[in-house]
Amino acid sequence: MSLNFLLKGQLRFMNQYFETLGVSSGPKEELEAVAQRESVEVRQVEMSRVITPLKDLKSVWELYQLFKKEQPAIVHTHTPKAGIVGMLAANLAGVPLRLHTVAGMPLMEATGIKRKILDAVEKLTYAFATRVYPISYSLKDFIIDSGYSHSKKIKILANGSSNGVDTDFFNLDQVSEEKKKALKAELKIEASDFVFVFVGRLVGDKGINELVKAFSVINNQSLVTSCESIATKNQSPATNHKLLLVGPYEHELDPLQKETLEAIDQNPNIISVGFKEDVRQYFAIADALVFPSYREGFGAVVAQAGAMGLPAIVTNINGCNEIIEEGKNGLIVPPKDTKALQQAMVKIVDDPNLYQHLKSNARPMITSRYEQNVVWEALLEEYKSLLKMNGLDLEKDAENRS
Repeated sequence: MSLNFLLKGQLRFMNQYFETLGVSSGPKEELEAVAQRESVEVRQVEMSRVITPLKDLKSVWELYQLFKKEQPAIVHTHTPKAGIVGMLAANLAGVPLRLHTVAGMPLMEATGIKRKILDAVEKLTYAFATRVYPISYSLKDFIIDSGYSHSKKIKILANGSSNGVDTDFFNLDQVSEEKKKALKAELKIEASDFVFVFVGRLVGDKGINELVKAFSVINNQSLVTSCESIATKNQSPATNHKLLLVGPYEHELDPLQKETLEAIDQNPNIISVGFKEDVRQYFAIADALVFPSYREGFGAVVAQAGAMGLPAIVTNINGCNEIIEEGKNGLIVPPKDTKALQQAMVKIVDDPNLYQHLKSNARPMITSRYEQNVVWEALLEEYKSLLKMNGLDLEKDAENRS
């Protein structure tokens, strides 16, 4: 999924300048889809997402063999597990440029022995790498302050992000009015409903427990107010609210609380549609993104929603607090604070002037800072610069081949 979604388009772009090979764990059909779309070769190497020493050593061995065979000039890893096994294998294989992008840190929520193990793994990953690229400035500060690596090895490309935002793709113009009407009808969303949307994995670390609790309170208040309006024959009852959840559950790694699952299942105003490959139409029928995550490297969903013209309520965490500026294109609340989240959700509904102000800034503040081509060009220039520093000039190599 990292190659298929996180780095969509980047491999195809880089393949104009390099012989590019995409390496990931399965499933094979997804890898084949990546190969076809990106016009690159792919290899499958099994990598688990949890701590599995024996399986991890097997992954290192398979990657080492692959790198010795292919002799790459650059190995660039994404995600924590690919980082440690990939950087170690590349180091052992003598790959000259070993680059690692830090997009998120599960260790931020870990404690005890697990935290110590993950701290050690993070330090080893950076030690084996020749360059490290956090995807936000606050993440860079966290890495340096935690002593994971020396600041000279760490760099932010462009304004952050691992892949930027394709603002032509994430554009309201790409979703027709007919499609929006049909989807609203399918999901039983009325024209007068104010729709909050969340896009991502439905797990505890994404703040879903707090989000569902906050929404349930707002929803109950709305029902009471509407009933009072009807009782007094008020023809303009309070706005109804909907919460649209777009993403898969992960019951094994980070399950939601039982009461959260029950609320999602029983509340007709909470609509869970599961994983969707193309989320644009769900952004298009929403009024605001709510993204109460505990930790992020950047928060790509926040940037994508912004490109679709949605203001956002986010938590004050790495990346999200750079994409969103308080009172300009969204609101920022403390993580794990249900009350603050609830208040922000009410505020964005009850203050139409504030809402329109945030909405008007949403897309311009993404296109001006996180356009995808800007990120790709910055990465390409970084590759060229590092190759030249190591006597592996890309332009000269191209001339020799021609």
